[in-house]
Order: sequence, then structure tokens, then C-alpha cells
Amino acid sequence: MTEKRRTLTLKPKAPTADTRRGRNDRTGSGPARPGGASGKGKPGPQAGKPGNSAVPRGPGGTAPRGTQHIEPAPRDAGYAQPRDEGPRLRHSYEVKASVQLDYRPDVRPDALAFALLGAASSLARVRAGMALPQALAEVFQAWDAPPQARGAMQDVAYRAMRQLGRSGILLGMMTSKAPEPPMLAGLLECALALLDPPEGTEPPYEAFTVVDQAVGAAAAHPDFAHAKAMVNAVLRRFLREREQLLAAALRDSVAQWNYPQWWIDAVRSAYPDDWQDILAAGNRQPPLTLRVNRRKTDVDTYLKTLAAAGMDAAQVGPDAVRLAQAVNVAQIPGFFDGLVSVQDAGAQLAAPLLDVRDGMRVLDACAAPGGKSGHILECADVDLTALDADARRLVRVEQNLQRLGLSATVRAGAAEATDWWDGRPYDRILADVPCTASGIVRRHPDIRWLRRKSDTHQLATLSGKILDNLWQMLRPDGKLLFVTCSLWPQESEAQAAAFAVRHGAIRLDAPGQLLPRSGVGQDHDGLFYALFHKAGA
Repeated sequence: MTEKRRTLTLKPKAPTADTRRGRNDRTGSGPARPGGASGKGKPGPQAGKPGNSAVPRGPGGTAPRGTQHIEPAPRDAGYAQPRDEGPRLRHSYEVKASVQLDYRPDVRPDALAFALLGAASSLARVRAGMALPQALAEVFQAWDAPPQARGAMQDVAYRAMRQLGRSGILLGMMTSKAPEPPMLAGLLECALALLDPPEGTEPPYEAFTVVDQAVGAAAAHPDFAHAKAMVNAVLRRFLREREQLLAAALRDSVAQWNYPQWWIDAVRSAYPDDWQDILAAGNRQPPLTLRVNRRKTDVDTYLKTLAAAGMDAAQVGPDAVRLAQAVNVAQIPGFFDGLVSVQDAGAQLAAPLLDVRDGMRVLDACAAPGGKSGHILECADVDLTALDADARRLVRVEQNLQRLGLSATVRAGAAEATDWWDGRPYDRILADVPCTASGIVRRHPDIRWLRRKSDTHQLATLSGKILDNLWQMLRPDGKLLFVTCSLWPQESEAQAAAFAVRHGAIRLDAPGQLLPRSGVGQDHDGLFYALFHKAGA
């Protein structure tokens, strides 16, 4: 006998005696958890190294309103549960077949329904432990999505990821059980993100369009076509009762801030005076910041080039230019000629702090995707080794250097090992170590849901081993720059202080902890810098 698939239903405002009796045999089904966390993945040792890219265009050749530059998220990370809930056994009727992640919908690629399905499929992959950029790349390939559809799909997915906490709470209030399969939950989360944009921003689509296209998207997928009426009812109820639902949801801090509770607590503990500003900064869309290649031009000249191309921009660092509106890299004047690179203004501090000079032997450990390597070579003619544990990511390093017209020794190897080292000491070492990447969540909103609280200790332990190993490779009178894109003191200041004590390292002037900032004359992620000098023999 074939068991009938159970459909989701809306929660009644006041349960009746009949509905209580009807649910007596369905105990154990709770509301959706904030963010819908269900994965058990674990971060790899090289997580936390962002790359650079720009947003493709959306339907009609233009990106939806509010689209900004987005960099790839750290790799090999696990999906963190926002709340500490123990596992439960599920009744047989609750067990569903695996969602068809690679199903290609019979929907026009230029329709919002196609973008919603692609974004929902990406969110389902994130729940399984995959970083969002990689999840999107899989969907792009599996569905053979054209560039315009990719831009819209990416925009919807990143919006949904930034508002996952609120969407999870709202779904828990409006449904009788957590939406299954995960892609159905993702579809509802994506639609809610479009219907409920952050305060002060305009919705990218009309409400009736979002509802209509979300229902059409549900109807197009075989795993949850049966739930199209539920999708329609949930979204229409949200529009009808928006004020009451949001007022109730925002009493929960996860919905208010859109982070797991442990993350909120950690920021509040580390930065009692700035915690609200830090959390708010992580929810803003990031700017598209460029690094001007001083070997080929200068900031003033390049600003004039942008103005001639009709692009508004401002200087936000010695070599940093922030575009007022994000565009595809193909539209950036001189990008393919190596005049500029995409790099956050905070990350652009690394090369100048190293104080490199012509003829020096320099190591960029954990180098991929090569942004800092390129900047070092732009500053001086040095013998640079770009090292990374992931040989696949070194392809990006080589591509970036080739575009800039620069060269380095690109080598695969673990920074905590010595089997790749030829025994010759370095004059300068850049140690951009693996971390939880908590300082760059505005660019990588999936990080907050991929990370777990225990990751901080595990990655700090690995980073300590890397620093100890690299120190022996530094010549006397050399300098080592310790960089991390984390906000957690265990990975930054505490790590730096402990390292200095272990090795008697002389600490030089450096910015220390940068908190994420945006405004006139500055705009950067949350990075940490500590510079050490090795005493002469």
C-alpha cells in the first residue's frame, strides 16, 4: 500500500477541538527553527578565505534593485544550528524522499519563478553544509542558467540568506510544522525576503508578483507541487497580517538581528559598546571596492577614468576606490588590462604593512585567491611565493597574477607543514590564517549559518600551529604580518598576544582589530592585523 504524502497546513489562529483531535497522532512536529538549520557539516582547516567576483546582471540586463558586489564565501564550512535542539525520531509518515536538487524546472529562465527555484535549491544545499557561492555555481551548471537568470538567482539567494533568522521565525508562526523538503522551506524564505525587505530599502518586486511567481515555482517542482496552495496561503497571510506577525517575530533576537543566538551573544560579549552596530553592519549589502594598480596608474587618474565612463566613485583608502553602484567586472574600465582589482579596503592594508622592498624574499601563506599576492607585487619587485593548501584555488591566484602582468612561485602546501619549504628563510611573511570569517559576513551572509560556536577554538588552534611553523621560516630581523578576518578575540588579539609570548616576538605598530565600517572616506570589513619583528641573531 502506498502511503499518501502528507501536506503542510496553516496554523489556525485558535485551535478547535477538532483540530486538536486531528493532531493527536502527529506529535513531535515543531515550528521551523530560525534559519531552518539541519545540517551537521564541519568546517575544513582552510575555511575563511574569500575570493573576488562581481554580480552578473538580472532579468532584462539589469540587476534587481539593491544588488551589490558579492565575494565568494569561505569553503568547507558546516551549517550551524541557530538553536541547541536535540535530535528527534520521526514517524514513518514524516520521512520524505531526498529533494531533487538537480531537477531542472520547466519554467522560463527570465521569469522570477526560475530565480526563486534556483535560490531555493541553493539554500537547500547550504543546509547540507555547502557555502552559498558553490551552491549557486552547482545550480547554474545543473540548470544551464543564462547570465541574466544567474544574476537574479544570486540576488534572491543572498537576500534570503541575510534574512534567514526572521524568515524562520515567521514560518514557525504561520505553519503547523517545519516546511519539508528543505527546498520548499527555501522557496518560502526567498519569497518572504522579497516581501519583507530590510528597513529603509525598497522591495525589488511588487508583492503580487512575488506571490504569483512563488506559487508558480512550487507548482513546477515535483517534490512539492502538492504544496502550492500552502505557499499561496502563507504568503498571502503574511501580507494580510504583516504588522502583527512582524511585531511578534521581532520579540525573538534571532529574528531581530538575523544571526544564530550564539553569534549574537558572542558579539555582545566581545564588544559590549558596539555590538548592535557590528550586527547591523553585517546585514548591509557590501560595496564594490577596487584596488588601483600603482604600477599602471594612480587613484586620481583612475577616478577621472571612472567619471568619463559615467561611474560615481570615491577614494576610501590609499589605493582603494569604492564604486557607488556595483557592476559586473566586464563593465569596470581597465579591469582586464590589470589597472584595478576587486579587493576590500580593509584587506588592502596588508601589503603596505609588510613594508616590502625590491629584492626581498616574501611568502604569502594561505594565499588564494591571490588578492594580497598581487598587491605585494604591485608595491615592489620581490621574489614572492604564493602558498595554499588547495591546489584548485591556486588556479585563481595564477589567473589574477596573469591579468595584472605579474609573476610569482605558486606552490601547493599546508602552511602548518614544512615539506614544501626549501629551507631558505624569508624576509617577509604574510600569514592570512584560516578563521571563522566572522568579520566579513556582509559579503558572505551564509557564514553565520555555516559556522558553529566550537569552530572558533578549532580554527584558533590550527592558526596557532601555522604561526609557530612560519616563524621558523622568517630570517632574523624579518617581519611577519598576522592577518585574520575574524571578530572573535580568541582568533585575533588573544592569538597575537599568546604568539608574542611563545616566541619573544617584538610587536610593531599595526591597526589591530578593525570593526566593519562604512561611511565617508572609509568602508571596510572587520579584519585584524598584528605585525611582528624577529630579533636579529
